[in-house]
Amino acid sequence: MYDVCIIGAGVVGANIARELSRYQLNICVLDREDDVSCGCSKANSGIVHGGYSDKPGTLKAELCVKGNRMYAQLDEELHFGYREIGSYVLSFDQESLATLRRLFEQGQQNGVGGLELIDGEEMRRREPHVSAEVTGALYCAQAGVTSPYEFVIALMENAVANGVELKLRHEVRQLEKRSDHFLITTTQGTLSSRYVINAAGAHSDNIAAMAGLTDYQITPRRGQYLLLSKAQNYLANSVIFQVPTALGKGILVTPTYHGNLMLGPNAEEIDDKNDVSTDEETLRFIAQTARLSVPGFDMRQALTSFAGNRPVSNQKDWVIDASRLPDLINLIGIDSPGLTSSPAIALKVVTLLQDSGLHLEANPNFQAQRAPIIRPKSEDFQGTTTHSDPALHLICRCENVTEAEILDCFRRGLPVLSVDAVKRRTRAGMGLCQGTFCGPRVRALLAQELQMKEEDIPQRGHSSTLAERARKTQLKKL
Repeated sequence: MYDVCIIGAGVVGANIARELSRYQLNICVLDREDDVSCGCSKANSGIVHGGYSDKPGTLKAELCVKGNRMYAQLDEELHFGYREIGSYVLSFDQESLATLRRLFEQGQQNGVGGLELIDGEEMRRREPHVSAEVTGALYCAQAGVTSPYEFVIALMENAVANGVELKLRHEVRQLEKRSDHFLITTTQGTLSSRYVINAAGAHSDNIAAMAGLTDYQITPRRGQYLLLSKAQNYLANSVIFQVPTALGKGILVTPTYHGNLMLGPNAEEIDDKNDVSTDEETLRFIAQTARLSVPGFDMRQALTSFAGNRPVSNQKDWVIDASRLPDLINLIGIDSPGLTSSPAIALKVVTLLQDSGLHLEANPNFQAQRAPIIRPKSEDFQGTTTHSDPALHLICRCENVTEAEILDCFRRGLPVLSVDAVKRRTRAGMGLCQGTFCGPRVRALLAQELQMKEEDIPQRGHSSTLAERARKTQLKKL
């Protein structure tokens, strides 16, 4: 019997798990995927928003501002990567200037610090590569960038080190309320828990419906992105937004935490929650729209594209509620700024659990610190692709990832079951060659670690092995 079962190992579930690991509780986290952070948590902008975009008095506004201020301390403890680089919202005409003034006033109501309205000339002085058409901007000093999947990995590693059980490939099929506990049926069996936290992201409405709460509805809103090489990162020092629309914060241009340049996302409501495909027409639209802000980027430097689905609900605000069914906390429609707000959401959930009767006693063995996997290399680093020392043996030349870093990521308490899982932890495969050189070397190390054949090692998930892809290719030829 668990005290708390968290459904969903994204950024919200991972923050809750880590926060609850401060207490003497029996906790498990369930996720249907092969790794943590496989939903929207890995496929988003990685922006830590300031908090001026959301309507005052909403949960979004309250928790975004609180969560933003928690990132620096979390990064000191968990070393996932965070930089406060500031953000700008650009205007191009008188109507959008009025929108900037409204956002400025809204941010002040929400308690956002470091807000400033500037004219176009000052904007170009600060960011020399923005468009000559810019007439003004709203600056927010407290915005930043992070590596979202590394954040989730760090949170969950620390939670597991502090006693939380992580159960991957456990898709929830049934949730039944008994007198003093829930019976949770998954694809791997059945377990019991006194409290359940529904942090299932795009599938949170499905989990709620299993418990009889059928009035929640999630509509996936897909956002596609373009990632450019580090050679383009001189074009933006801060996050550069356009004036937001009814569908979201619009097309942005931003440096990533690791120094690439990223464009996107668009916003399109789709039917399939699992559809994270990209298409050439949309990517062309993203590039054209991004040029309105920063015209000078070179699309020949594009490395890859990706997409993520934001869980937009039919409710006016986020739902973080424990009142409708005793001992079940539903988190419904946690879309943007969910990444930013997630640490504060976790604190709110802990309070709701206490109010529901869960006794919290401090865990005397709680350890807040988690060592980084990625180690910065000094200028005199002597790594080679043939070195016998794992600390100097380069597996990924583009990102300077060593064998020692990859072996380290295997020994962190979380299952590492695919080539992409290694990529998310170490950046092996994220450089200019996109894994052409290091992919086979990572696969060989994984095969040795998992005692499997190399052709059976998945690229992404358990259905993406070389053998499975070869089989599908053969079937298409029949």
